[in-house]
Amino acid sequence: MTQTDATTAATSVQGPVLVTGGTGKTGRRVVARLRERGVETRAASRSGETPFDWADPTTWQAALDGAAAVYIVPLDTSPSPTPAFVEQAVASGVRRLVLLSARGVDEPGFFGPGYENGGPHGEGERAVRASGVTWTILRPGWFAQNFSEGVFLDGVRDGELALPTGDGRAAFIDADDIADVAVAALTEDGHAGQAYGLSGPRALGIADVLDEIAKVTGKRAVYVPIDAATFRAGLVAQGFPDVEAGLWTDALYPIITSGEAPVLDGVRRALGREPRDFADFARDAAERGAWG
Repeated sequence: MTQTDATTAATSVQGPVLVTGGTGKTGRRVVARLRERGVETRAASRSGETPFDWADPTTWQAALDGAAAVYIVPLDTSPSPTPAFVEQAVASGVRRLVLLSARGVDEPGFFGPGYENGGPHGEGERAVRASGVTWTILRPGWFAQNFSEGVFLDGVRDGELALPTGDGRAAFIDADDIADVAVAALTEDGHAGQAYGLSGPRALGIADVLDEIAKVTGKRAVYVPIDAATFRAGLVAQGFPDVEAGLWTDALYPIITSGEAPVLDGVRRALGREPRDFADFARDAAERGAWG
């Protein structure tokens, strides 16, 4: 798409776009890209410019008023508040929904028992599909950014990353690619009714990931395999609620089993290009000082 085409697509959005999770990994990237296209955008979060709290439905309506489209970054909790939010969004006049879901939602047994029937992401997908408005679902696997600004960052910086992933592999997806697909779905035609499975272009084990990071930082963290119970207990010791610690542990299951190893074609289908490689992500993250 040329810059002229992108601008034309952006101006076809009749009204503001609401981005929930507007300060998060994908949300802030979506906000930046929409604003670069000249799209009126509301960055919604508990502490953001547009107040929004999933746990406080009284904050939803003001954020939704007049919005034409919404990028939904849901809570990973059950029961999910997404169905109630979708109902309110449609009643408020929103005509396009783009939902951040998760890889494997449609595959029985992909996650652990905390994600039966797709878990909270499955609840959200069913609500969006039944909404009666234009919808697109994004199903990314594990983010590459979890190593640079997420749950794995401290381990990488400290030189020892302990995980219960064994020799499992995953095709980690760059959050910049997720944001590009989200913006396309929010501002362009041709994405209605699509569920895009999003991955990077190759599968890596945790040791491979640390090798890629070492190539651009000159410092290598060691991967230490541990069992799931030890990992979960460590999260609880750090202050995670037991339920949340269990969800994080279950979420690692697709890496343990290499369920996230197959490369998906969603980025290519949505954008007409290949996804970014982990090596490119690591280089850019290192240049921004992610690992010190």
